Amino acid sequence: MEAGDEQLMLAYREGDAGAFEQLYKRHRGGLYRFVLRSVRDRATAEELYQEIWMRVIEARGRYEPQAKFSTWLYTIAHNRMLDHWRKCGLTLVSLDQEESGAAEPAAGSGYEPHRALEAKQTLVRFARALEALPPAQREAFLLHEEAGMSVAEIAQATGAGEEAAKSRLRYALSKLREAVADE
Repeated sequence: MEAGDEQLMLAYREGDAGAFEQLYKRHRGGLYRFVLRSVRDRATAEELYQEIWMRVIEARGRYEPQAKFSTWLYTIAHNRMLDHWRKCGLTLVSLDQEESGAAEPAAGSGYEPHRALEAKQTLVRFARALEALPPAQREAFLLHEEAGMSVAEIAQATGAGEEAAKSRLRYALSKLREAVADE
């Protein structure tokens, strides 16, 4: 049976470096995507991502499993993002400054170029709509989608009330659905 995140963090707190490696492997992809999609700049995202993991390492001696590990991790990420946005005056990098990383579908039986084009256009509309969301709504959406957090966990991670977190997520979803709806 695989150890849960909280047990791994407690083991890491007690000096088990392998436990940290497992936590890192489990959460690196989602956390990195959350940071990258929040700041829209790879160099900044990589720097912030490393700083978040450094804060996890520094806080290991104080870790107490009062919530899910992922909630604790994304609370650290949220706080680091707030520091970054304050330092930048809440300006976010434009989506146009980063190339779309969308992969082209492989040509083969059933490949339809017009469908591929429609999908790419929908993805671009979605990415622009995500960037246009107010930071609190974008963060709620990314925590829900990238970290798999519930509304209660989003509220806990961001320090917002549960109703505020639910409202932010609902508005974000509504705006994103509207943006990708067929024209």
